[in-house]
Amino acid sequence: MADAPLPRPTDNAFLGPSVYGGSHEATYAGVTSFMRRRLSRDLTGVDLVVWGIPFDAAVSNRPGARFGPQAVRRASAIFDGDPQYPFGFDPFESLAVVDYGDCAFDYGRHAEIPGAIGQQAGAILDAGCHLFSIGGDHFVTWPLLKAHAERHGPLALVQFDAHQDTWPDQDGRIDHGSFVRRAVRDGVVDPERSIQIGIRTHAPETCGFEIIDGDEVARLGCAGVISRILARVGPAPAYMTFDIDCLDPAFAPGTGTPVAGGLSSREALMILRGLGEVDFVGGDVVEVAPPYDHADITAIAGSTVAMTYVAMVAQRRRGTSHA
Repeated sequence: MADAPLPRPTDNAFLGPSVYGGSHEATYAGVTSFMRRRLSRDLTGVDLVVWGIPFDAAVSNRPGARFGPQAVRRASAIFDGDPQYPFGFDPFESLAVVDYGDCAFDYGRHAEIPGAIGQQAGAILDAGCHLFSIGGDHFVTWPLLKAHAERHGPLALVQFDAHQDTWPDQDGRIDHGSFVRRAVRDGVVDPERSIQIGIRTHAPETCGFEIIDGDEVARLGCAGVISRILARVGPAPAYMTFDIDCLDPAFAPGTGTPVAGGLSSREALMILRGLGEVDFVGGDVVEVAPPYDHADITAIAGSTVAMTYVAMVAQRRRGTSHA
């Protein structure tokens, strides 16, 4: 009697034999982690950490981004086990990646949350790992920037967003619309090397950033936008933050402050993939708010941004580039 075929593996998130390679399990089954990566707090030999920050108490409009990490992880399962488009390779063949779970904080003590995010992010960075975070609202980028700048010096910021986030932050208020102003004021970000893409609102000041607004993206085309970003950032260590409301609401309805006239998913991803020359030392995707999503449109977009970023890190290690 022939041997019965081995069952299709499941639950790679905690049963997988290695931090390398895909799991090849059904996308609709098993414990969910980002792209089926091992859920682990052991950073021995780990190259890149994916980390959730489920905080949305700083929003000015609709809450719900606290559920963003769960939604992005769930949507990311569709990517597991295949060569990633358009890179043509599995990033986990050579890049050891774990899902570190979520940031720990007391949701009732808002003043303590920036410190909690910064301290935990710092521990990951001190272990020698590249960190990609999933928000949460855009306030979480402030302590992330601070943690990265403490180790790399002032950062160039590449910000995909519908909003400039340069509003005043008097008295240390917790606000997702002021992290850029604070980062420039405190010397965490170098505005002369920083750029915002997709802006479709007005704010009191630019804080010295170069701005490519939504209409200008259409006029320049993806290649023109990429050229502007590369020229602006140069060789500086950089941080990428992607507010999902950079996308038009047709491509990302599930967000707290949607603005019409934004980028398509294809435009944003083409631009992001063209930034392989940039020395990104960290990044995040924020403001995915599943309560306003439909058919996981926004979660899929957010998970694709995250997957693309991870593949770009793997590509840089391979010494190749995507045209």
